[in-house]
Order: sequence, then structure tokens, then C-alpha cells
Amino acid sequence: MLGEPANAASQLQAVLPPELADKLDLRRLNRVAGSFVDAELRWRHTDLLFTAPLAGRDAFIYVLVEHQSSTDELMSFRMLRYMVRIWDRYLAERPKAQRLPVVIPLVVHHNRRPWDAPTELADVLDLDPDTAKSAGEHLPRLRFMLDDLTMVDEAALRARPVTPPVRMTLLLLKIASGNANLAEDLQNWADDLRAVLRRPDGTKDFVTLLTYIERVGEAPVEQLHHLFAGLGPAAEEAFVTTAEQLEARGEARGEARGEARGEARGEARGRAEALAQFLSLKFGPLPPTALDRVHAATIDQLETWTSRVLTADNLEEVLR
Repeated sequence: MLGEPANAASQLQAVLPPELADKLDLRRLNRVAGSFVDAELRWRHTDLLFTAPLAGRDAFIYVLVEHQSSTDELMSFRMLRYMVRIWDRYLAERPKAQRLPVVIPLVVHHNRRPWDAPTELADVLDLDPDTAKSAGEHLPRLRFMLDDLTMVDEAALRARPVTPPVRMTLLLLKIASGNANLAEDLQNWADDLRAVLRRPDGTKDFVTLLTYIERVGEAPVEQLHHLFAGLGPAAEEAFVTTAEQLEARGEARGEARGEARGEARGEARGRAEALAQFLSLKFGPLPPTALDRVHAATIDQLETWTSRVLTADNLEEVLR
């Protein structure tokens, strides 16, 4: 939802410092494909990259939506790493460039506790205040902008000059996860939900919101159905269709995961038996502990151990 340029522009206009937002030509905001987040962190960080002219020069706006139950003490460092990756890609595409476009960093935070980690890179450096003052301008500087949704109450969110899809997205990020009373809480936002439906491509955006609600919320289905039925036939139809599709997709995923797990287990068993036979032929009968390790190993471990059989002088060298 936030990746749509019109939606993103309204969010940026609302949260960036006014003097900076006024210099950005958000009418020419464009989404850039790709993610710069470390693979192991993608379960908790979602990132979006945009370009827009800034006072006549090219600029990037990098938005990271942070999904986790605690604040990240090293977020300023991670943002610096992601920004360097953006510049690396920029230079790879323009090897003759002599200057770098600015990257404006924004973190959107949502959970039940306010952000309490540093937003300034210098604050995560392990220095006492006197030494930090002595180092002065030689320390790296980066301060990301923070949109802490935990500190935005409903009145402030209603007053924020953003598009209806963005307002509802921010609200759901703020209140939906694990909320058994979500249907009741959304009653006060019926007009905004209808406003999403009335927009061009409104049904698609509405389905996106419904999908998020059904995946992270814990409100009873009957209550949600009653809520959306009260919004009109289009909302009720979207809700029922989304629920049916998610249910069917879940069943299909479950079957696929079961088949994949079965195939993987079968392959692992076959490789383990073959490796055990090779080891027995070279080193003699295997002790029970070694057999247990072989049969408990992953396919990657089995491949590594099998490649060592021919050159190893003893069993320990293979299974190290």
C-alpha cells in the first residue's frame, strides 16, 4: 500500500520536516524496485525506495517499516548499511559518477511500546562523552527520521493529511496485530474504510487491508463479517472473497509444505544411508553416536561429509 507513489507522497508530506518536504517534488515520486535489507532480517524489516527531485537534483527516499516487538538498538547502523547498498547500486549503474545523490532515511515504527533506541549513529558508538567530544567531526554522522506510530493517537492520525489507504494502513499497523477487539475498534473508522473503496482501484486496496487484518488480527470472523457487511455490499463481498481465498491458499500451502517436507525427508534418508555405507566400507563398523549424527544431519551436511570421505584419514575428519 505504501509503495504506491501517490500514497507514499502523502505519507512523506505528512512526516518529513516541512522545509525538506517543500523542496521535494513529490508529484514526480517514483518507486524503485528491490530490497536492501539483510536476508535474515526480512521477517521484521520491510523497505521501500523512491526517487524524487530535491531542489532540482536527484534524490532517494528510503523508507523502512519495522515489525518487531522491541526496538532495534542498532537501527541507525542498519540504516547506514542499507543506504551504502543504495549508493553501491547507483555507482554500479553509473560507474563514471563523481557525486552521490542524497538518501533521505525514514523508519516507520509500530508495536505496543514507543521507540526507545537511538536514532543517531554516534549514539551507538562505544565511547564515553569526553572521548566522543574529542573525536568530534571525525565520527560518522547519521540520524534517521522516525515515524513512531505508537505516539500517534487516533485524533492525530485522523488529522494527518494522507490518502485514505495510507491512513488505514497506518491504523492497522498500529492496532491490528493480535487484537481480538479489532472489529469493534474499526467501527469508528467506517467512513475511512468506505473512502478506500470509493477510490480508483479501491477494491484492490481494500482487499490488501482485509488480507492484513485476517493474517495478523484475532477478532472473531463473525464480528469482522458483521462490520464489513455494514459498510455495504461491495465491502461484504470483498471480505467473503478474501476469506475464501486465504483459506484455500492456506490449505494449498499446507499440502505443498507437507509434500515438500516428505520429499526432503526421503532424500535426506537416502543420502544418510549411502554415506553410512561409504563410511563403514572405509573405516569399519560405525559407532552408534556416529550413526545418529549421520541420520540427524541436514542434506547440506550430508553433502559436505560425503565429499570428505575419499580424502579423510579417519571418521573424525569426515564428521568434524
